[in-house]
Amino acid sequence: MASPSGSSSSSPPTTYPSFRYHPRHPSFPYTARDFQRQDESPDPDFYSAPRFVTHIDDHAIRALSAYYAQNLPPTGRVLDFCSSWISHLPPALEARAVQTARGELGAEGEEGAPLEVVGMGINEKELAANPVLAQRILQDLNARPEIPAAVGALDAATCVVSVDYLIHPREVLQSLRTRVKKGGTVHLVVSNRCFPTKAVGRWLRVGEQEKLLMVGDYLHWSGWREVEVVTVCDGKGEGGGWFGMGRPDPLWVVRGRNVDG
Repeated sequence: MASPSGSSSSSPPTTYPSFRYHPRHPSFPYTARDFQRQDESPDPDFYSAPRFVTHIDDHAIRALSAYYAQNLPPTGRVLDFCSSWISHLPPALEARAVQTARGELGAEGEEGAPLEVVGMGINEKELAANPVLAQRILQDLNARPEIPAAVGALDAATCVVSVDYLIHPREVLQSLRTRVKKGGTVHLVVSNRCFPTKAVGRWLRVGEQEKLLMVGDYLHWSGWREVEVVTVCDGKGEGGGWFGMGRPDPLWVVRGRNVDG
């Protein structure tokens, strides 16, 4: 999958290990049982208290920001769904998004074109604290598994370490395709951390490789193409964990493009 036109960096681009997803089943392979959770209470209740913490370590955050620098459009409109108080954008994109949110940048096509980031989540205080968001949508995607027209025409979409909580992932991702422009991309970020009582049941029963293929299935069977699994951080070495004293969190992106085929 090629990098978005117009993205740039002062350092050589990183080559990320990746492999192309190939469909393994003749139809969507998962049943309602696969999406049952230990805690079936309403998600807005579980997430009612704001959590101003990060859910991956600092090493993984830096790696994700570097990935975004190469793979998100520098201008346009991006949806961050299952969003929170931070969107992990690299400095240049974060600065542009903040300026856009403040109304300080001109129209698309002009010098200083905007980067509009739309945040969708279920905790109002967390969304309110995210400075890059030009628009905030409070919605529980498990109760209403659709992306509303209010997001506008999107160039890309991201979801950070939250796809494992979606109980209707195919419906959400099918709906997302109707909002993303042709050629636009989706980037589903996966880690080995989760709230186990809220993750879907099958997620807890399978290993890391199968989790990645499972997300690939979600994308393929909702109509996305050119699906790839990218290793953003392999979890090896030092400098991760709490206080940089352990191994870093592994991090992957399962991504697809909105094209016919």
